Amino acid sequence: MKIHELAIKTGLTAPTIRYYEKEGLIDSRHVRRGKNNYRDYAEETIEHLMIIKRLQSVGFSLGEMTELFQEYAVNKLTISKGFELIELFREKIREIEQKQIEFAQIHKTLNEMLKAKISLMNELEDGNSF
Repeated sequence: MKIHELAIKTGLTAPTIRYYEKEGLIDSRHVRRGKNNYRDYAEETIEHLMIIKRLQSVGFSLGEMTELFQEYAVNKLTISKGFELIELFREKIREIEQKQIEFAQIHKTLNEMLKAKISLMNELEDGNSF
């Protein structure tokens, strides 16, 4: 499939897809060049890009993902590297848990502000001005 179609199916822009390719996140398993030198992407590239989007949304950097994908691509995953990846995943989980706590606090504050504004509007509506 051409880059435009891939962009539509993944919700990414064509420049973003090209950038991921340049950075090594998309490799020769996912894209080939046709006779006209246009990129031709394999169907599996859709799922691969969706994984990238998910990993990015939980805090993985492009560098971390590049390293991860390259090691899996050439079967260089050693036991020690496996333990490093486990620790990386655990760290990302801790970061997500911390963000959940922060979001819960923001949620609580916004709800309190909302209740105060509704109360104020009800008082104004009832004719009780300050």
